[in-house]
Amino acid sequence: MTQTLFLTEQLLSLPSLTPADHGCQDLIASRLAPLGFVCETLHSGPADFRVTNLWAKRTSSVAGAKTLVFAGHTDVVPTGPLNEWLSPPFVPTHRDGKLFGRGASDMKASLAAFVVATEAFLASHPDPALNIAFLLTSDEEGPANDGTVIVCNTLAARGEVLDYCIVGEPTSVERTGDMIKNGRRGTMSGKLTVKGLQGHIAYPHLAKNPIHLFAPALADLVAITWDQGNAFFPPTSWQVSNIHGGTGASNVIPGNLVVDFNFRFCTESTPESLQQRLAAVLDAHQLDYTLAWTIGGLPFLTTPGTLVDAVCDAIRTETGIETQLSTTGGTSDGRFIAKVCPQVIELGPPNATIHQINEYVTVADIEPLKNIYQRVLENLNRLAAA
Repeated sequence: MTQTLFLTEQLLSLPSLTPADHGCQDLIASRLAPLGFVCETLHSGPADFRVTNLWAKRTSSVAGAKTLVFAGHTDVVPTGPLNEWLSPPFVPTHRDGKLFGRGASDMKASLAAFVVATEAFLASHPDPALNIAFLLTSDEEGPANDGTVIVCNTLAARGEVLDYCIVGEPTSVERTGDMIKNGRRGTMSGKLTVKGLQGHIAYPHLAKNPIHLFAPALADLVAITWDQGNAFFPPTSWQVSNIHGGTGASNVIPGNLVVDFNFRFCTESTPESLQQRLAAVLDAHQLDYTLAWTIGGLPFLTTPGTLVDAVCDAIRTETGIETQLSTTGGTSDGRFIAKVCPQVIELGPPNATIHQINEYVTVADIEPLKNIYQRVLENLNRLAAA
């Protein structure tokens, strides 16, 4: 058993359901502290949702050294029905070359690979020309209000400079390293209330049906091309997630209609431009409405450069794969880190079973991931020392 596999199993055995860290960060800190990392725990959130965050940094003796951050989360999503798991979700179990457990691919294998890669790198480079840091949270799978964003705000207030960041999200498709995320779309949700007038369904002239009033506007909104995307992002998408109207009775015209929707938007659009265009459609249809917006995160992009090149080279050298750059998928904590770090990418194992019953990571994917992280450290250190 490799050190990476062993540490992955140790982390999997800890039931760190959001927002509980359940000792994961202490375990990692116990491996980092002997390497010269200064480990700091930052708690945040109310008593009934206490979040644990770890900021650990090893500072180089080289003046002006750049900082690489390994970022990730120790929390996992709920297991779902236990009787549907073929083995207990917090008992690491091997079957057919796969390691099963909640968080196996999202993202405890990545965390273990971060640690062991750092240990191996420092064993051969005891005084690197690179600062190395870890930013871990137990609030990524939850609301994400008291996790990475809190640490980033704290670091910014201190004037801490971050140069490169690798987030260990499971980005690969078929094999570790075949895809990395060099950006993510933004997310913005809206809650629209269309006002009508409740009445008896047999007397529609005495009522105003908000569902009927909104239907033409909905058709227009569905047909809009919000933007064309660009070389790195697909076009912005608008989707309705919920529509609620009516009292439950079949003979009552509802007084209000509530519509929940979401934009996943690229760098070609801004929250302001999307809000204005949507409101213009509603106004054109002379609707009486209220609208509340929630911006979950802005898009971020790391164009090919120092970090992307170092990662692509590491993947190529370790696996022979020419990795694909992608910005697809949901949001990640990269959206917070990108505000304080100019180069952020995400790289982790295949993501086919994340959040599923019987989540697993293929054992053969774990050690190459550790080796890729180690090669990235070596590449960036070589560049810094040149």
